Amino acid sequence: MSFVYLDHAASSPLCGEALRAERDYESSEIAGVNPNSLHTLGRRAARELDASRRALASCLGAAFRPADIVLTSGGTESNNIALHGMAAGARERDRRRSRVLVSAIEHDSILDVLPSLRDAGFEAETIPVGSDGKVSLDALHDGLDERVALVSVMSANNETGVVQPLAEVARLSHGVGALVHTDAVQAFGRIPLELRDVDGVSVAAHKIGGPVGIGALALRGRCPFRPQSFGGGQEQGRRAGTQDVRGALAFAAAARACTGELEERRAVVSARSRRLYERVCAQGSRILATAGCEVGDDRLPGLVSILVEGLDSESLILQLDQRGFEVSAGSACSSGSLDPSHVLSAMGIPRSLALGSLRVSFDERTTDGELDAFASALLETVSLLRRR
Repeated sequence: MSFVYLDHAASSPLCGEALRAERDYESSEIAGVNPNSLHTLGRRAARELDASRRALASCLGAAFRPADIVLTSGGTESNNIALHGMAAGARERDRRRSRVLVSAIEHDSILDVLPSLRDAGFEAETIPVGSDGKVSLDALHDGLDERVALVSVMSANNETGVVQPLAEVARLSHGVGALVHTDAVQAFGRIPLELRDVDGVSVAAHKIGGPVGIGALALRGRCPFRPQSFGGGQEQGRRAGTQDVRGALAFAAAARACTGELEERRAVVSARSRRLYERVCAQGSRILATAGCEVGDDRLPGLVSILVEGLDSESLILQLDQRGFEVSAGSACSSGSLDPSHVLSAMGIPRSLALGSLRVSFDERTTDGELDAFASALLETVSLLRRR
C-alpha cells in the first residue's frame, strides 16, 4: 500500500540537498571527528561547523551573524533554553525584570516551561488571542510594564498556520525594555520572517526537510543570556556538548534549499492550499476552515486547518490512514480521551467543533493529484461516518 504523507508540520521528509550533505560528510575524512579537537581533522570539522553557522545566519537574515547561532538538538531545546536563559539574563541585568509573557497559543515547549519559570521566581503569564488566532496586541499592551523581562510569541501557529503580528509585538515589548523571542520553527523556510527587531529566534531542521535532532537558537550579540547547560564551553559558553557536525551541515543545506526560492515555492504551495480549502469546505460539506480559508500573507502556505462538524479527529485520522493518507489532528489524544487543543480553545472554538479538527500539511513536493485524491477520500470518509 502506498501512502500520501500530509503531516509535514510534524516533520518534513528529508530533502535531497540534506541527504547529499549527510552522505558527503559520511564519506569525508572528518566523519565522526570532534570539532573541538585541536588537531588538523578537528580544525577541519570546526571549519565545516562554522560554514553551517554562516549559512543559517544568512538564511535567517535580519542582520544575524554566524556567532549568533547556537546549535541545539531541535526546536524544543531551543525554546526551553531561550525562555530560561533570556529571562534569567534580563533579570541579572536589571533585578526589576521578573515577569515573562507568552501567547496562549504557543507550542508546549514554551507553555510547559512556565511552571519552572515560576519556581525560579518569575511571574509567568499568557496573552490571549482573538477568534482569528492572532495574539491580542491590546492585551499585550495592557500587560506590559518595566518589570517584563521577556515576551515570547511564535511567528506562526503550528496548528492553524496563522501568522502572528511579530513586528508589532517587538515594537510594543521593546518600548518597555523587554526582550523578545519568537518560536519560528513552523514559519522558517515557508514565509519571509520579520526578525530585525527580535532578540532570539528558535528554528529546527526537521520542519524544512533537514534531519531530526538538530536545531538552533539565534541570539543577538547584545542579548543577555544565562546558559542552561554546563560542561564544555561549546557554542561560546551558551550551550555545552559536542556539536553534531553532520546534522549542522544537513540543516544548512536544507535551509539554503528552502529559502533560496522561497517566494516561488510559497506561491505554488499557497495555490494548492487554497484549492484544497475550496474543495473540502464546499457548501454543504459541514467542514469549516479553522480561521477562515483565505490563504494570504497571514497564513502559512501548506498548512490547511479544518473542523469537521459532528465527528472526532481520531476516527477521521484512522479512517484516512486506512485509505493511505497520513494527517494529524489539531487536538491531542491523552489517556484514551480526546481533549480539545489549547490553541482552538484559546480561539473560542466550541468543544464540539474542536474535537473534529484536522491539520493537513505539505510542501511543494506534494502534487495537485495527491491533494485531489485526499480531498475525495476525506469527503467520502466524512459521508460514511455520518451515516453510521
